[in-house]
Amino acid sequence: MIRRALAILVLTGGLVAVPALIGPLTAQDTRFSTSAEASKALDIARQQQRNARARSERLEQRAAGALQAADKASAQAAALAARVQQAEAAATAAEAQLALVTAQRRTLDRKLAARREPLVRLTGALQNMARRPMTLTMFQPGSLQDLVYTRAVLGSTVPLVRARTASLRGDLERARTLQGEARTAYADGREAEATLKGRRRDLATLAEKERLVARRVSGDASRENRRAQALAEQTRDLDALVGQLEQAGTLRTRLAALPGPIPRPANPGAVTAPPPPSPSPTSTQPPADYQLPVAGRLVGGFGEAASGSGARRPGIALIPRSGAQVVAPAAGRVAFAGPYRGYGRIAIVEHAGGWTSLVTGLASLDVAVGQRVAAGSPLGLAARSDPEITLELRRDGAPINPLDHAD
Repeated sequence: MIRRALAILVLTGGLVAVPALIGPLTAQDTRFSTSAEASKALDIARQQQRNARARSERLEQRAAGALQAADKASAQAAALAARVQQAEAAATAAEAQLALVTAQRRTLDRKLAARREPLVRLTGALQNMARRPMTLTMFQPGSLQDLVYTRAVLGSTVPLVRARTASLRGDLERARTLQGEARTAYADGREAEATLKGRRRDLATLAEKERLVARRVSGDASRENRRAQALAEQTRDLDALVGQLEQAGTLRTRLAALPGPIPRPANPGAVTAPPPPSPSPTSTQPPADYQLPVAGRLVGGFGEAASGSGARRPGIALIPRSGAQVVAPAAGRVAFAGPYRGYGRIAIVEHAGGWTSLVTGLASLDVAVGQRVAAGSPLGLAARSDPEITLELRRDGAPINPLDHAD
């Protein structure tokens, strides 16, 4: 009877082996403070992964059908940037999954620890009784009577031990399952990081080629860049800089719309003056295929009070992965690219119809002033430490909520 009860406890999975079974992971993600936060991040990352995959496939098709070399190169760079963001989202999803599994294992650890102590004491007592020779029992006063009582108690205890340890066996099986899920999540994360590293390397090479082509095409780019940098030093704040650049962009658009010179006719006296050109209507539609510049967690909404100053936010703030890829929200022309006091490196992109996007908080830039970018073209990278990317969308200087127009 004693040996049967002892065997039931041993078959629960070996209580002394439980700590080894659910020991610490090789790597743990500390970006998520709670399981609810990790679960939410997992859902968002998987959605971002699907969106980035769809964008990259669409851009790859556009690149395949482009006739101009410049359009093909721009679409290829945007497609590769989308692939980078897809890999970033996959890495974030793997980290969130690993954090969830770790939290579940810790909960199970505490549950098993609470159950382990009384069962270990019972196992020790049964082992001592099992090692006691039967012959000694016959020569000790009252031992036979004690043995009869013990057998009677064990007769009613064995079914109870079997029932109590049934749920424990289920917990141990759950621990083994969680261990497997943790290994899978960790392997997925390593694979995603390796993919991300390779795609970033390819994108950096392609972005450098595109920047060199843009410099050759635009001969006055360096002169315009110097003017933009001087303007940044003169303006009192970022709003003034954006306003000055918007005025310059409007003037440039109007000059480009003027008719070219008319050739001198053979008989000037027989030619009547042409009617004045009628102004073409300006589109008020937002930029097509507008998207957020980076995949990340929204920490500041449009119109919310900013921390410290209390002023209303003219845009949104996002917390991305360390060193995340930042892309152009929509097609347009780079009006400014460089450092600005208090905002890190920034990029200002002019879109058609008087729309402007301002992206701040970049650690590095892959574009130059005067360069044409497609929606999703690489702008640069977020910071490695405490990254925060802000996005502002403006229409003729007035702030617009970018989330109302982002895909």
